[in-house]
Amino acid sequence: MAREFRTVGVVGLGTMGAGIVEVFARNGLEVIAVEVDAAAGERGREHLATSTGRAVERGKLSRTQADELLGRITIATAMSDLAAAQLVVEAIPESREAKASVLAAVDAVVGDDTIICSNTSSLSVTELAVRTTRPGKVVGMHFFNPAPVQKLVEIVRTVVTEPDVISDVQEFAGTLGKVGVVIGDRAGFIANALLFGYLNHAAKMYAERYATREDLDAAMRFGCGYPMGPLALLDLIGLDTAYEILETMYRESRNLMHAPNPVFRQMITAGLLGRKSGRGFYTYSAPHSSKVVPDADTPSSTVPADVTLRDISRVGVVGTGTMASGIVEVFARAGYDVVVRGRSESKAGGALAHVRKSLDKAVARGKLDEAERDAVAGRITVTTRLEDMADVDLVVEAVAEELDVKRAMFGALDEICKPGAILATTTSSLPVVECAAATERPGDVIGMHFFNPAPVMKLVEVVSQIGTSREVAATVLSVTQNLGKVPVSCGDRAGFVVNALLFPYLNDAVKMLQAHYATADDIDAAMKTGCALPMGPFELLDVVGLDVSLAIQRSLYSEFRQSGFAPAPLLEHLVTAGRLGRKTGHGFRDYTAR
Repeated sequence: MAREFRTVGVVGLGTMGAGIVEVFARNGLEVIAVEVDAAAGERGREHLATSTGRAVERGKLSRTQADELLGRITIATAMSDLAAAQLVVEAIPESREAKASVLAAVDAVVGDDTIICSNTSSLSVTELAVRTTRPGKVVGMHFFNPAPVQKLVEIVRTVVTEPDVISDVQEFAGTLGKVGVVIGDRAGFIANALLFGYLNHAAKMYAERYATREDLDAAMRFGCGYPMGPLALLDLIGLDTAYEILETMYRESRNLMHAPNPVFRQMITAGLLGRKSGRGFYTYSAPHSSKVVPDADTPSSTVPADVTLRDISRVGVVGTGTMASGIVEVFARAGYDVVVRGRSESKAGGALAHVRKSLDKAVARGKLDEAERDAVAGRITVTTRLEDMADVDLVVEAVAEELDVKRAMFGALDEICKPGAILATTTSSLPVVECAAATERPGDVIGMHFFNPAPVMKLVEVVSQIGTSREVAATVLSVTQNLGKVPVSCGDRAGFVVNALLFPYLNDAVKMLQAHYATADDIDAAMKTGCALPMGPFELLDVVGLDVSLAIQRSLYSEFRQSGFAPAPLLEHLVTAGRLGRKTGHGFRDYTAR
């Protein structure tokens, strides 16, 4: 039977510590909170009062409940006041020596059966545990910020943690309404080990000026459904905190994906720590404010003012698959006349039927009326002749993701399309410059990477290869905005923005599973509940397709040649075995129907 806890302690009343205190008190526990002095204790009390006050304003708590909650909290300045606690959580800043000292001090004053927990997000719990006389009763209990809201708690066992302690703490986390995931003691645990490699890569892209901070963040928000972009998230976490976590992970893993990019040290030295200092990757209205204000790096507009845009009224789409049909619908709904070319009448007709079916659904849902549907369909013409692209202003190629096929198509379009027509590819992984090299007009060739399903997904990556003219790039940005999409500009290298950030993270998750560090279910739960991602990595991999994921990962490794990008052997083995995800009924999980 799991142990029942009635009185608990928390050392540290900063943002995280105060949040943990609130979680405990909300669940009826008597809480003893210890700070270094009375002034720090008073700041912690004010933090708690503010947080509970907001909960009252939002209707989450009544005033009476808030007062009762605060009444269960005792704020002290002496470790000896923790003597009655049955479980104590250390929640001070991320310093190994400071945390070890606190755990040793707690060990000296609490009862023999008291469980001692560290809220560390990256340090070795084993190294902290051995500084006490009870290493078997020391465990990591890593809450996520803000603790009252975030559901995940990583419960970190060491090689000497007593099994009963792990089961008791996991059960305790459940009584708090949290999802307790039990894992081994390694740097970053689950969530940070996967999250911070991704954040570090985004910081590297920013430092290399591959894309603007706004475009990097927009790409992940609108392309992956993430609640925050990576640079905005780093500002929230704090660049100094992020640097320490990455340093700790790198010391253990020696994985270059975890080596902090030099931009962190430069910004920290300059005092640019993120929201808490009022400036980080972005500038804020005041320290600790979430309101972003314009600064010298804020773009005046997405489309440069010093270029002349080309007139685009008639658009061609080459291809009849799901992506091509979606692109046709997007352009037609935005008012463009669209010519769709298929290899046969049945394929061309099928693409039009696909669009009509989608438009009928929009009518049924009240998104369009019948007259609007008919007008959209009336703007679409189908053909089997590539020559019918002769008078379009912009053609979007959406044929098979094979370089030879695309090069041949661009060579043909180059001969057929009128001078000044823009030739765009919606490739997700192949070099745009290869398509440009197959033409005599490289300045007119650009990437226009839509995301699937195109009518729903807001993001379009506008990819300029080395020869793309500024006029063409600006025109495509403007057209993308006219489509009601969010364009992001980037250069022509493997993965562009989204895939280059997303797939190394997915690959790291596979490596974590392969090492038997955690189960697929626990890793998915950690990333959904701890990082608020719409899908866990293994859910997403099975949806995308393991063969598609492997091909993208191989292209990233081929271009960047870093060991961290090398595809996980487990991913390669699953693809070899024909376990490709949902489309085959078997991937990282088995599905009842295809």
